[in-house]
Amino acid sequence: MSVNATGHVLRLTTWGESHGPAIGCVLDGCPPGLALAEPDIQRFLDLRRPGTGRNVSPRQEPDEVRILSGVYQGRTTGTAIGMLIENVDARSKDYPVDAAYRPGHADYSYDAKYGFRDPRGGGRSSARETAMRVAGGAIARLVIPEVTIEARVIEIGGEPDAARWEAMLDQARTDGDSLGAVVECVATGVPAGWGAPVYAKLDAELAAAMMGIPAVKGVEIGDGFAAARLKGSENADPMRAGPRFDANHAGGIAGGISTGQPIVVRAAFKPTSSIRIEVPSINAAGEERMAATRGRHDPCVGIRGAPVMEAMMALVLADHKLLDRAQNGDRR
Repeated sequence: MSVNATGHVLRLTTWGESHGPAIGCVLDGCPPGLALAEPDIQRFLDLRRPGTGRNVSPRQEPDEVRILSGVYQGRTTGTAIGMLIENVDARSKDYPVDAAYRPGHADYSYDAKYGFRDPRGGGRSSARETAMRVAGGAIARLVIPEVTIEARVIEIGGEPDAARWEAMLDQARTDGDSLGAVVECVATGVPAGWGAPVYAKLDAELAAAMMGIPAVKGVEIGDGFAAARLKGSENADPMRAGPRFDANHAGGIAGGISTGQPIVVRAAFKPTSSIRIEVPSINAAGEERMAATRGRHDPCVGIRGAPVMEAMMALVLADHKLLDRAQNGDRR
């Protein structure tokens, strides 16, 4: 079974491939009566779309979204919201069907699972699919107006100094290589009490949502791995009357439930796998070949990962707000 949906109450299903005629999604479970028009979604898509500068893929996709259902007279109806974005600048010739598997991509693993793969830009595994996550996340933000979500790149190629990033990216692009990145996403205004113990922990679902983003290979909440190097006395988040906290090592979540502090999530994006440098590989017949990618790609995919992380944060938080409302009503 292939899982193409995420969420419990607010559920996003995406469909489409990188070089197919279109990509799209269905967002189900959205409350009725929310003011919604295509520009409300487009402004977030414009932050993710390619072709906007030399440090992102030059593929020219306007990513113009169309709302097909679930909205009437500018308001959500409570029924499934269908959205579509046409692919207008696909270039399938960049991806020969008999090419060797591209190391770092899902070429080999898709073939191993399905006995068939779409070589055109990775097909379903392409980061092109994330445009629909951003579209769904734009609507999820309307469900949680009390929450502010912001993501930013905090490291590129192991370097935290942003002043050096431009030169590093220029060099990687010249070399036909790529760089990884770390992106931090912070949600403020989340009240205490969202989430659930054991099997639907808020931090676990946020981690799963972020790990589901193409190229993400690591996720941490709060201090994350750094917490393992602290003593208990150092890692504690002391509380005062109010309530207020003196620290936020836990990243705003304790026991899988929000504490009311900012929720802090960081994700590690691997270097873009599509590079011009040849790497040893094999073809579908198992014969050794050299693999290189000649298409249009990001020198650092993490740069466009920030709006995708914001969208996934919004989808998970909106879902848990609705779950909390279903169980607790207006108790708080």
